Amino acid sequence: MQLALAEAQAAGGRGEVPVGAVVVGPDGVLARAGNRTRELHDPTAHAEVLAIRAACAALGQERLAGCDLYVTLEPCPMCAAAIANARIARLYYGAADPKSGGVAQGPRIFAQPQCHHVPQVYDGIDATASEALLKTFFAQRR
Repeated sequence: MQLALAEAQAAGGRGEVPVGAVVVGPDGVLARAGNRTRELHDPTAHAEVLAIRAACAALGQERLAGCDLYVTLEPCPMCAAAIANARIARLYYGAADPKSGGVAQGPRIFAQPQCHHVPQVYDGIDATASEALLKTFFAQRR
C-alpha cells in the first residue's frame, strides 16, 4: 500500500485527485499508477484502470488471475467493473468513498448478478493516510 500512497501523492502533485494503484503478481510489482484524468484528458484514466492496463501489457494478456490490486480509495463502479473483468484475485483499498464508491458503497458492483468474477476484498488498509491525502488535496482547492 505504501507504493500506492506514493502514486497518490504524485498524482496530487500533478493536480490530479490523489489516488494511487499498484498491481502485484506472484513475482512482485507489475504496474503502478496514479490518476491522470486531467493530464490525459481521459475520464477513464483512473489509477486502477491505468495500473490494470499496464499490468496486462506487461504480461501480454487480458486477465490478471492470481494478481492483487492495492488502491488508496475505494474503486468507483467503472473501476470495480474493470477489476472484475481483469479477474483480479484480491482487492486491497484504503479510504471508503461514500459519494462515488462502487464496492462497499453505491451500486456494489461485485454483488450484482451480472458480475462474473468477485475478488476477495480487504478494506481500510492505511485508510488514515489515504483519507489525509484526499482531505488535504480538496481543502487546498476550496
